[in-house]
Amino acid sequence: MVSFESDYIAGAHPEIIKKLGETNFECLSGYGTDKYCNSARDKIRKACGLEEAEVEFLVGGTQTNAVIISTMLADYEGVVAAKTGHVSIHEAGAIEFTGHEVLELPQENGKIKPDILGQYLADFFADGNHEHMTFPGMVYLSYPTEYGTLYTKAELKTISEICHTYHIPLFIDGARLGYGLMSSRAELTLQDIANLCDVFYIGGTKVGALCGEAVVFTKGNKPKHFMTSVKKRGALLAKGRLLGVQFDTLFTDDLYFHISRHAIEMAERMKELFLSNGLRLYLDSPTNQQFVILDNERMEAMRERIAFSFWEKYDDSHTVVRFATSWSTNEDDLAALEEALLAQ
Repeated sequence: MVSFESDYIAGAHPEIIKKLGETNFECLSGYGTDKYCNSARDKIRKACGLEEAEVEFLVGGTQTNAVIISTMLADYEGVVAAKTGHVSIHEAGAIEFTGHEVLELPQENGKIKPDILGQYLADFFADGNHEHMTFPGMVYLSYPTEYGTLYTKAELKTISEICHTYHIPLFIDGARLGYGLMSSRAELTLQDIANLCDVFYIGGTKVGALCGEAVVFTKGNKPKHFMTSVKKRGALLAKGRLLGVQFDTLFTDDLYFHISRHAIEMAERMKELFLSNGLRLYLDSPTNQQFVILDNERMEAMRERIAFSFWEKYDDSHTVVRFATSWSTNEDDLAALEEALLAQ
């Protein structure tokens, strides 16, 4: 069966597998102190245009979100996120488990609007009882959002300015960052993101790696004794070389960006298949995640030939489902999808 269920269903890009094999018998120091981690850090700093950026490697998205949020917040603070944000609904209470509340805001196609954020923060500090409430200590955004949508440069700049006005860090979840940056509609570059936020991460798990995320602290603001805190939270990988080799490979000869662009090209062609076969898009996503409204009977019939993800109920007879392309999506996958669509 062909699967568009997610963007981490395949293993890793062949160049990564090759490099892991070539370096397999090298004896290297652990916990991210090896030469490949250091090389990857240098390449990421260069790509971000920030020579002084502090780069650390963690094993997965949920661990990364939980570690960053819990180490950067005071015990009386929570993190502001869209109601549809990953930390809000798809991380099984991982943030709350660290003792920090997720403060949900309304969203529009997955995005927090700057005026909504500004009003929320103004209202909070104007409330005479705010000392009895969870303080907003960080703003969390996803780029792309959980709906595959993108913040404009103006939106992110305004949100960044709001955060700095209230002296709270802006954190960008970049689990699918490559797919956002390589979209034809992207206004933001990696350098823009590095300049406008206080911390973000470059997703590897969903963009060609076996596992791993590269965390970038952009303002000399890495929490004190960060590695100790990572280990305390069970997120420190002893064989840090696994992450270093992968990111060193991804940031050699722009591989990360090339494979991300491929996924976008596949997604655009997939979108054309949906539209030419009379399917309705739930929204117009410019990235690798495409959301389609399917009649429930057709959805069940398609499941026999193509794997995809349930997203949300649309009405009593229709469901919103997600199809995701990735670095590994190929011509045969699209041909199988087209055949399945024509068979309905």
